Amino acid sequence: MGAFVKKFVDNPAGVPAPPPGRYSHVSRVEIADTVTLTLAGQCAIGDDLSVVAPGDIVGQTDRVFEIIGILLAAHGATFADITSTRTYLTDMDDRAAYAETRAKYLPADALPPSTVVEVSRLFLPDVVVEVEVVAVRELDRA
Repeated sequence: MGAFVKKFVDNPAGVPAPPPGRYSHVSRVEIADTVTLTLAGQCAIGDDLSVVAPGDIVGQTDRVFEIIGILLAAHGATFADITSTRTYLTDMDDRAAYAETRAKYLPADALPPSTVVEVSRLFLPDVVVEVEVVAVRELDRA
């Protein structure tokens, strides 16, 4: 028998909503007993939609991973379920500070594959980091 596949997108409460009609925060795919979560790139945006810690890589990285944690938790996942990360920095010289801050969130014994690239700018002035993640966990069959 073929695997059952269920797909949907979500914008969980607890994080700033994306602009209407532009994108969703989370794509969830369930195949058999596995859930794969693909998160849109997250930036340091506050509840009031302003940039958090403008120009500050440490403050922005903390906010980005706070948002990622909320999105993962809304789907029963944790940082330990992350299987890959893709990071965009506006200044590669911030890579060490980014990595040090990121290390507070990701398990040291199971670091996921990671890509970090420098870009000329991100979607708002003063945003210096954007992070996309993919996470995989077992499907709860309660």
